[in-house]
Amino acid sequence: MERIRCGIIGLGWFGEHHIDTLQSLPLADVTTVCTRREDHLKKISAKYNIKKSYTNYHDLLADKDIDMVSVVTGVKDHYQPTIDALRAGKHVFLEKPMADNIEECDKIIDEAKKTDKFFMVGHICRFDTAYALAKEEIDNGNIGKIISIHAKRNLAAWITDYHLKQMSSLFGDGVHDLDLIFWFTKAKPKTVYAQMINTRPHLPYDDVGWALFKLDNDSIAVIENIWCYPENIPSAINAKMEIVGTKGVINIDNSGSYYKVLTEKGLSYPQSTYWPKVHNMRRGFLKEEFDYFLKCIAKGEKPKVVTPQESRDVVYAIKMAEKSAKENKVLKL
Repeated sequence: MERIRCGIIGLGWFGEHHIDTLQSLPLADVTTVCTRREDHLKKISAKYNIKKSYTNYHDLLADKDIDMVSVVTGVKDHYQPTIDALRAGKHVFLEKPMADNIEECDKIIDEAKKTDKFFMVGHICRFDTAYALAKEEIDNGNIGKIISIHAKRNLAAWITDYHLKQMSSLFGDGVHDLDLIFWFTKAKPKTVYAQMINTRPHLPYDDVGWALFKLDNDSIAVIENIWCYPENIPSAINAKMEIVGTKGVINIDNSGSYYKVLTEKGLSYPQSTYWPKVHNMRRGFLKEEFDYFLKCIAKGEKPKVVTPQESRDVVYAIKMAEKSAKENKVLKL
């Protein structure tokens, strides 16, 4: 089977994870990278032994030796590179959220429909074993009809300063859990009521957010996103979900608390599930997500685990939650 030649647009910390992860997969050949910072471009190209590099993504898209593009820019820069990559005839993997607003999401979907290439948004939690197993339990009817879901994904303040320059905590992490909620329930939101707080006024976006959704299957869903945990908290993330059905309950603790390390610096919970590096290779659910997308391309099968419409719908719901918080009222969706 021929290897799929990949180009990466955006070389922040997660862009590097994309390079590392793709280089560990036999189907992928990372041939090209792109970022606007020339000094950083040279550094990354040398670090990962990548021969081609560009400071302008249009030059990357014009390269005929690239089959697939991974867009790992900031969310405000998702739209144009994705549109241009689809028009250039590339398969496109786009990091979540799909775009900064619903209008851009709709335009991306329209563009994806015009090509025979594949497009997928990286909702990595759908490839997390715990959430995927929960999906199977739910689909098999083992917990009955879902009546309530409460999800939290809370982060330490020290890792959120950069992200809060681009988006609220509700948008940044609420997208993960709300996407899972829609996936589990197969329902659409009818109403939303949300509240948000900014504990760091020097940053433009709120770092505390709660949103309550009533779904069209009469269940209730609550998402909690707090991005200002104190500096001395041992774990960088507190991610949990409780799914209550008429016949049973599913509890998921995704905080990584089962792997603890105590040193002279104190107690910590190093990342060990989503993108850990073991034996000098990326492992975890990011690798499984890319493996799935690459195999879809190789087999000529459109990705089904995550669809563009689902990615668009969760952006719409989160944006309505932000609007609800701003207007301090219940909104119909």
